[in-house]
Amino acid sequence: MVMKSFFKRMLLKEDPNVYQDKDSHLSQVLTVKDFLALGVGTIVSTSIFTLPGVVAASHAGPAVALSFLVAAIVAGLVAFAYAEMSSAMPFAGSAYSWINVIFGEFFGWIAGWALLAEYFIAVAFVASGLSANFRGLIEPLGLVLPKQLSSAYGTSGGVIDLVAVIVVILVGLLLARGVSGAARVENILVVLKVLAILLFVFVGLTAIHASNYSPFIPKYHPNADGSAFGGWQGIYAGVSSIFLSYIGFDSIAANSAEAKDPKKTMPRGILGSLVLAVILFVSVSLVMVGMFKYSSYANNAEPVGWALRESGHPIIAIVVQTVAVVGMFTALIGMMMAGSRLLYSFGRDGMLPKWLGSLNKDNLPNRALVVLSIVGVILGAVFPFAFLAQLISAGTLIAFMFVSLGIYALRPREGKDLPEPSFKMPLYPVMPALAFLAAFAVFWGLDMGAKLYALYWFIFGLVIYFGYGMRHSFLSKRSQAKENEEKNK
Repeated sequence: MVMKSFFKRMLLKEDPNVYQDKDSHLSQVLTVKDFLALGVGTIVSTSIFTLPGVVAASHAGPAVALSFLVAAIVAGLVAFAYAEMSSAMPFAGSAYSWINVIFGEFFGWIAGWALLAEYFIAVAFVASGLSANFRGLIEPLGLVLPKQLSSAYGTSGGVIDLVAVIVVILVGLLLARGVSGAARVENILVVLKVLAILLFVFVGLTAIHASNYSPFIPKYHPNADGSAFGGWQGIYAGVSSIFLSYIGFDSIAANSAEAKDPKKTMPRGILGSLVLAVILFVSVSLVMVGMFKYSSYANNAEPVGWALRESGHPIIAIVVQTVAVVGMFTALIGMMMAGSRLLYSFGRDGMLPKWLGSLNKDNLPNRALVVLSIVGVILGAVFPFAFLAQLISAGTLIAFMFVSLGIYALRPREGKDLPEPSFKMPLYPVMPALAFLAAFAVFWGLDMGAKLYALYWFIFGLVIYFGYGMRHSFLSKRSQAKENEEKNK
């Protein structure tokens, strides 16, 4: 009897009207344009300036464009599910809130906890990447930071990455003033970043040598570390390596409670940003491997700038890299917006301390933002986080699998206790299964270390859920109160 009650509590489903009421206090100011900028700014971030060259050299050769394309197809399948979910349930917290409503509290917590890893680490990842690129720009001018202030603790003699700290604080202060102001900054920076990418593509087209594309899919052989290079195996390895490039569309869904007319805004923002991102990723990949032999990009941390300089365009290299550094702010804005809304959702539901779910006088979840900023500073500025990088993909893919399967539980409730969404995932019931299988295939392709880190994070999440969340959950308390009322009748 006790076990039955225990599992019943774990599988309690949240009433969507509760989320609708609680999130109604958030300011609904974001438009399709804002979400497109948010999505493109988050997706097309640090990775577009680094990963095409790295993955080409280590896994796919010139076929790196196919790796990006396959990863985009996987992301696209899941994006259809996200578009329907966010249209039917425009709640803060995205996958966490959705799964809470359709599968129950425990599964919602697992999905949300997986996403939280993404946001924590992504904030640190982007901040540190921005720091490295910024230092690379100012060092030729004779402005060199001391080693102790240039790298994370224990890395190259570093103690703290000062630039990463400053960047996270600046973005936190910007977001604390409100999402509409942050959205305006985001829109401007995204335009600049896209222009810089297009500048690289158009200039790079003049330096392409067709011989660099041959063979387009190199012959397969294992790398020294056991990973695959060449053949379809190399393309698959490339997909798993670059999938983190496409995870940004979740940041759109996390802010759906602040959207104007979310039924239309959310699908357009999610799918539109993904389409734009795919075009940019594939274009940069094809141009980059056409300019120089793919092997030239091995261990190159800034392949875009290097390719431009080596092809005789040093001034354009400086322009593109400068805009790239500024543009990385857009990814940080997107991740910190989404992460703070997820933390707010946990506090809103009592899964974490309820003060995280409080709003200030301007209806902003700034307490959650402060916590996210502090964690981002610690991870990005103090601890070496390279070993955690793939956890971004691992955690996100777990959430993607939940959301894909969630469509099967969502459809029967649409038009009943949930509104009829303006967008529905096509080819139902086949496409949700394809989205799940595709996400699982990418997850399976991650290295064993990433899967282990995901397991450790999962265990940590279980400890918090059973040790705190389950006992303090507002959903559980309401259910218990209702049961007591019925007993006393």
